Amino acid sequence: MAPRNHLTACLAMNITVNEELLAYIDPLTPDEHDALERSLLAEGCRDSLVLWGDVLVDGHNRYGICSKHGIPFNTVQNTQFKTLDDVHLWMIDQHLGRRSVSDFQRGVLALRKKDLLASRVRPLPSDAPSAGPSVEVSGAASAEPAPTAPEPLFTREAIAKAARISSAAIGQIEKIQKSAAPELVAAVKSGTISINAAATVASLPVEAQVAAVAGGKKELQQAARQVREAKAVARTEPESPEGVIARLKQTISELTAENAALKAQLLAAQHSGQ
Repeated sequence: MAPRNHLTACLAMNITVNEELLAYIDPLTPDEHDALERSLLAEGCRDSLVLWGDVLVDGHNRYGICSKHGIPFNTVQNTQFKTLDDVHLWMIDQHLGRRSVSDFQRGVLALRKKDLLASRVRPLPSDAPSAGPSVEVSGAASAEPAPTAPEPLFTREAIAKAARISSAAIGQIEKIQKSAAPELVAAVKSGTISINAAATVASLPVEAQVAAVAGGKKELQQAARQVREAKAVARTEPESPEGVIARLKQTISELTAENAALKAQLLAAQHSGQ
């Protein structure tokens, strides 16, 4: 069913701002918000706000500015949303397609999409038969539709393709999400430090990360260079038995995670084919 457009005759219509959805995507910078406000004041609100019932899904900044200045706007209902996860996936896809989104933001969004799709894959019961007759059920009669994942997004390569960045950058973003102090995350979001350098600095203790961020761009670059130099020295020194064991354990852990991802991908393909 195609979405229905509704012209907003007044600003008193019932629109609910869900705080979780508002915070789901990184906010505009002050400069970006000011530029949007100037555009809306000069040209009006040309793009429709997207609603799910009375819940605002897309257009939070436009809605706030229009409400502030009394600027009329249009709304459109997306009738395909069934759950909040559907809304999240739609929001992610919308932002992944926007040119203004940074590489770091796209990587974070693609990883978030991977987690959402993975959560929709239900493992088959251990006693389920390997094969059997299938019964075709129409979408209207189906009580619970199969997961809608046109292309499984579980491997690092697939995530990188969705984010339009390298698979190495995806690995670096994962490291930043896991180990970086909030101050370092803010620095990479603002462009003060590159993804590559931020992932390197994230290997330092939190206190050292915060100190490097406080020192500014040059201090961050120096911290990243010192970490790389220390790693280069470590690679030239003979590895202790304990180091060999630790490295092997790390390799086994990574292979186990990759194997689990491939199994999840297979399950996703099986579900989408049903």
